[in-house]
Amino acid sequence: MSRDRELELESELRGRTLRVYFEMLSVRGAIGPRELQRKLSLSSPSLAAYHLDKLVELGLVQRERGEYSVEEVVQVGVLKQFIWIGRRGLPRHLFYAAFFTGALITYMVLYPQYLTFANVAAWLFGFSAMGLLWYETWRSLRDVPK
Repeated sequence: MSRDRELELESELRGRTLRVYFEMLSVRGAIGPRELQRKLSLSSPSLAAYHLDKLVELGLVQRERGEYSVEEVVQVGVLKQFIWIGRRGLPRHLFYAAFFTGALITYMVLYPQYLTFANVAAWLFGFSAMGLLWYETWRSLRDVPK
């Protein structure tokens, strides 16, 4: 994707339009404006249709017989923080946080030694990395359009 296209999408995918696109990414198959309106608690189906038509103009969604489906998956803005597995968006930091949590628990179980300098240093490193990565995971989930 060209830098110009990325900047255009980043400027257009904001607020409710981003929220609609994020929901479209997690929907299996096509969805109509009424169903989308109910899922996102929008005020009217015409508001949902407006945002869906905006996504069609951007080339991200296609319209077929009154229903919309994702045509192109892009990673811009807050969407860069997610890895899509099927139709589920997971924060990138989740995998690192889980790895460091598992590594720290494994270390504490396998080496329950006394309070040596090496143990304390390993625990400090492990808890620091784990805390930072879980915080970043939480921030990614907080930034999901609601």
